[in-house]
Amino acid sequence: MNNNQVDPITCQVISGALDTIAEEMGHVLYRMSFSSIIRESQDLGAGLFDINYQTICESESTPMHIGSIPAYLRGIEETLQGGEWHEGDVVVHNHPYHGSSHTPDLAIVIPIFHQGELVAFSGNTAHHIDIGAATPGLIIDVGDVYAEGMLFAGLKLYEKGVRNEGIAKMITANSRASNQLMRDIEAQVASAKLGVKRFQELLDRYGKELTFSAIEKLIDYSEKILRQKIEEVPDGEYRAEGFLDDDGRNREDRLPIVVTVKVKGDSIVVDLTGSAPQTVTAYNVPFEGSCKVAAYAAFRKLLLDAYNLDVPIPSNEGSFKPISVIAPKGSIFNPIFPAAAEARFTQCNRMIDLIIKALAPVIPDKVIAGSSASISFASYAGIKEDGDYWVFLEVNEGAYGGRPRSDGPDSIDNLMANTRNNPIEDLGMHLPMICDRYELRDDVMPGAGKYRGGIGVVKEQRVLTPGFITHESERHYDVPWGVFGGKDGAVGKTEIYNLPAQSKRKEMPSKFSGYSTQAGDVMAYYSPCGGGYGNPLERSIEKVREDVLDDFCTVEHAYEIYGVVLTTDLDIDINATKERRKELQQEN
Repeated sequence: MNNNQVDPITCQVISGALDTIAEEMGHVLYRMSFSSIIRESQDLGAGLFDINYQTICESESTPMHIGSIPAYLRGIEETLQGGEWHEGDVVVHNHPYHGSSHTPDLAIVIPIFHQGELVAFSGNTAHHIDIGAATPGLIIDVGDVYAEGMLFAGLKLYEKGVRNEGIAKMITANSRASNQLMRDIEAQVASAKLGVKRFQELLDRYGKELTFSAIEKLIDYSEKILRQKIEEVPDGEYRAEGFLDDDGRNREDRLPIVVTVKVKGDSIVVDLTGSAPQTVTAYNVPFEGSCKVAAYAAFRKLLLDAYNLDVPIPSNEGSFKPISVIAPKGSIFNPIFPAAAEARFTQCNRMIDLIIKALAPVIPDKVIAGSSASISFASYAGIKEDGDYWVFLEVNEGAYGGRPRSDGPDSIDNLMANTRNNPIEDLGMHLPMICDRYELRDDVMPGAGKYRGGIGVVKEQRVLTPGFITHESERHYDVPWGVFGGKDGAVGKTEIYNLPAQSKRKEMPSKFSGYSTQAGDVMAYYSPCGGGYGNPLERSIEKVREDVLDDFCTVEHAYEIYGVVLTTDLDIDINATKERRKELQQEN
């Protein structure tokens, strides 16, 4: 199709319409959902896709979700019930060896027909609170993918507009939170149906040929801009290494991550050769639906940041095309069926962190220091008086590393994650839990630098009934790195204690499955703090004083690391500060 036939004005109008469709789909999904992980945290993605499974448009939500849907579509093609699409079909899909990001992320996909012809797909994904895994909500220490819960591969929940009540009954009979699960799935169906309606309206207004000419032009434009940005990066191979705490079972075995970024002309290869072999637990990463998507997200962040662009770049397939990924079969980033792969997020975040670290020497003005680069994903569950389960999923915040022109943001999801926190008021209204503490960490200092690292969160959640906790996190050992003279940040930690006996705290590993709790038990999570960017002695002395006043920095730390001398009244002693900084410069 000739994409030159659409004029620039019409192309921009259609681009705006597509963006609006994706955003509206996302809004409908989270506003209609019942579980807080979708309704409040917005752990979801939505968009439109062409018949070649290219992303046409996407909602502004968690990058892992929207970037993975093309892989879901390719997996659905392999497994589609009946092998053909019909008007009114609604497919549910979550198989990690057929393109899904991981099993709790169910996709709903509806074909879009125009004048009897299949022309596109409307789809979304969302993280569901329980799909019947071995432990409520989340799962880590299991031996294969079948223990992760229900597997759906190209199944038609609706066929030609008629709901398959057998599948619906099977879903509700195999979840500890069946009412929320089915209601959330129906919210996904409503969101995808809206996408179908809105895109058909767009086709009716502009015609198929003009609309898809604009879409091709927009995809080509996004690809062209990203390739131009890649060409600004010097050709070469850039390597960085780190490690993961453990696999959720073998506590003393650190798992290496090796990232080699190969830049050549206007394309990039991310090579994960040298990373750990696949694990015996669910701590593996589905290659198509998660690993590749993390690489796409990394370079969209580094090279297509809207803040640094004169004109925002449309979020579509064009921003994926210049990036390719290598991960050897049988590695943690490309496991072999039927290895379990539910707990895959922290590895993706660490991969992005290391991509940034590898490229720091050649694009210093675009990178940041080490972030928490993890995710604290916790499942709290228990039994109600009537015998039914209650299940709650929560994503806790981390912290970014220091940046070229500003401090790292405090207590916020970072890198691959983009979920919102769950209001503690919502928690108290719906669940037998209480949040006893929710604030910035004050037990450690963030990475010092000209621009300091972000400060991690402390959250202490108390359960009021006996039950279970499963927790997926990272970075209890590998410290977030400082860059260009900045100091390293601080590792995270997790503790569990019972409220009447607070002094008896049990230090927990970064990830654990199905920990049995009693009423009054508290899980205290301390997220890592980001590394610093640039020499701490170049930090504004006024900013150091402000951090002391805000309790973000101690007087001793200001003196020892930043060379800032404060009086007992917390005023700056200018002469003493000049002497102290001179002394530290000579030591370095």
